[in-house]
Amino acid sequence: MLITALNGLAAAATLFLLASGLTVIFGATRIVNFAHGSLYMLGAYLGWSILARLPHTPWGFALGAVATMAALALFGALLEIGLLRRIYRAPELFQLLATFGVVLMVQDVVQHLWGPAELSLPRPPWLRGFVLLGGARYPRFDLIVIAVFPVLLGALWLGFTRTRWGVLVRAATQDRDMLAALGVDQRLLFTSVFALGAALAGLAGILALPDGSADLTMDLSAVTDAFVVVVVGGLGSLSGAALASLLLGMLQSFGVLWLPRASLVLAFAAMAMVLALRPNGLLGRPLAGRGVGEVVAFIRPAPRALRLAGWFALGAAACAPLILGPYALSVLMEMLIAMLFAASLHLMMGPGGMPSFGHAAWFGIGAYAAALAVHALAAPLPLALPAAVLLAAFAAAAFGWFVVRLSGVYLAMLTLAFAQICWAIAFQWGDVTGGDNGILGVWPGLGVRGFYWLVLALCAGGTLLLRRVLAAPFGHALRASRDSSLRAEAIGLDTGRLRLAAFTLAGAAAGLAGGLYAFAEGSVFPTYISLQRSVDALLMVLLGGVQTISGPILGAFAYTGLYDTLLSLTDYWRFVLGAMIIVLVLAFPQGLAGVRLPGAAR
Repeated sequence: MLITALNGLAAAATLFLLASGLTVIFGATRIVNFAHGSLYMLGAYLGWSILARLPHTPWGFALGAVATMAALALFGALLEIGLLRRIYRAPELFQLLATFGVVLMVQDVVQHLWGPAELSLPRPPWLRGFVLLGGARYPRFDLIVIAVFPVLLGALWLGFTRTRWGVLVRAATQDRDMLAALGVDQRLLFTSVFALGAALAGLAGILALPDGSADLTMDLSAVTDAFVVVVVGGLGSLSGAALASLLLGMLQSFGVLWLPRASLVLAFAAMAMVLALRPNGLLGRPLAGRGVGEVVAFIRPAPRALRLAGWFALGAAACAPLILGPYALSVLMEMLIAMLFAASLHLMMGPGGMPSFGHAAWFGIGAYAAALAVHALAAPLPLALPAAVLLAAFAAAAFGWFVVRLSGVYLAMLTLAFAQICWAIAFQWGDVTGGDNGILGVWPGLGVRGFYWLVLALCAGGTLLLRRVLAAPFGHALRASRDSSLRAEAIGLDTGRLRLAAFTLAGAAAGLAGGLYAFAEGSVFPTYISLQRSVDALLMVLLGGVQTISGPILGAFAYTGLYDTLLSLTDYWRFVLGAMIIVLVLAFPQGLAGVRLPGAAR
C-alpha cells in the first residue's frame, strides 16, 4: 500500500508538471492551447538530445533540464508573438483550431529531425538507484519527481501572488482594457506568461524520459491528460490543478491495483462525476461566456443561385458512378459521410452553442452497433443502420441529460470524457468489441455503385433534414436559448429540453454516419472513437464556418479533400495541412462559407 501510494504521488507530480503550464497559459491569456502536448513532446526530444551530450551525472541532468526549459521558453515566446497574439479575442474553438495546426506542423518537424523511432534515455547508475521502504525497493528518481511537486507549486504561487509581475498578470486576466489604460504593455506580459507555460511543459517532457521514452504519439495523450487535470481542478486555478493531480494520480495508481480492467476509464469517469456535481471544477470559478454563438447574424433562406448550385452538385454526385472508378467512389463516400458527421456536430456547436471534443463517441457507437448487429444478430444492412441510429440517439439522450447543464470548455471536456470512456470500453472489452483487433467482415452486400448511391441518399438526405430543422421554429428556439437563456425562458421556452433534443438529434445523425462508415470500410476499430476523429469533425466545422448552415458541408469536403490530396503528394502532409489551417484561421476567421458579403444568406 505504501508503494502504491508513492506511485500515486509520483503520478500526481507528473500530472501537475504537465498541467501547470497549461493552467498558467489559460489563466492569464484564456487561450485554449491544444499545442501544449507538442511543447511537452519537444521538451522530451530536445532534452534527449541535450542530455546525450552532457555528463551522465545529477548535475548534468539538472543543467540539461534548465537548457531544455530555456529552449522551450524561447519557442513559446516566438509562437505567442507569431500566432497566438492575433487570436486572443477569438472564440475558444478558433483558438483550438489554430493551435491544432501547430500540433500537425510540430509532428512533422519532430519526425524529420529525430526520426520515427522511440528514443530512450540511457540510465546511468544514479538514475537506477533505489531506496528501501518497508522491505520494498523504490526508485530514487521518482522520489525526486515527488519532491519537485510542492516546490514548483510553491514557486508558482509566490510568483503570481507576491510579485509585481504576478499582480499584473492577474489584473490582465480580470480587465485587459483597464490595464492597457494604465500604460501596461500587455503584449510583453502575455509573451512572458506563454514562455513560462512552455518552459514548464519542457520540464515535464525531460522529467518523463528516465521512466519512459520520447515518441511521436506522446503529444495528444499528454494534452488529453493535461486538459483533464485543468478542467477537474478548475480552469485557470493552480491550486485546483494541484488538487486534481493528487486526486487523479491516486485514482490511477490504486485503480491499476484494484480495478486493472477499468484503469483506462477511471480518470475520465472521475472528471464526469466532478463536472456533474461542480460544473466549474473543484476550485474553478464561472467564466464569462465567449462561445461560438456570439453576435451571430440571422440566417435567412439561401438565395436562388446557391440553391441551384447545390442541386447541380447533388446531380453531379448522383452521376459519379457512371464515370468514376471504385477508388474515386470510395473517396467520395468518405467525403459524404464526413459531411453528415460534420453537419451533426454543427447542429450542436452553432445553433446549439454546445462545443464538443468527443463527438466521435456517437460516430463510434453507431459503427459498433451496425457491426454487432451484422455479426451477433446476422442482421442485414436495412436493419443494422436503424440499430446504429437508435443506439447512438439513446446514448446521446442519456448522456446529454448531464451535459446540457454545462457550457463552453467545461461542456466540451465532459463530452471528451464520455468519448474516452467509450474508447476504453471498446479497447478493453475484447470479448464483445474485438479490442484492438476490431470487428472485421462488415460488408453491405451491395455493389460499389449501389452502396455509393445509398450513402449519397442517406448522407445528403440527413444533411438536408438537419438544415430543415434549423430553419424550422425548433431551430430558431434553439438559437434563442443559445443567445440568451434567461430571455428564452422568460417567453416560455424550455431551454434544457431544447438543448437535449438538439444533442440527441446530433447523436443520431453521427450514429448514422458511423454505421455507414463501418460498412464502407468493412470493419470497426476503437480508433473510430478516438480524440483524433473528434478533432477532425471540429476542424471540418470550423474551417467551413460555425455561423453558416453550409459551413460544415464546405468544411467536410475541403478538409477531406486536402487530407487525401496532401497524403498522396508529400511525406510532410501534416506540416502543409497544419500551415494551411493556420492561414485559413487568420485569413478567414468566419470560415470558408463566411467569405461572402455581410448580410448575404448562406
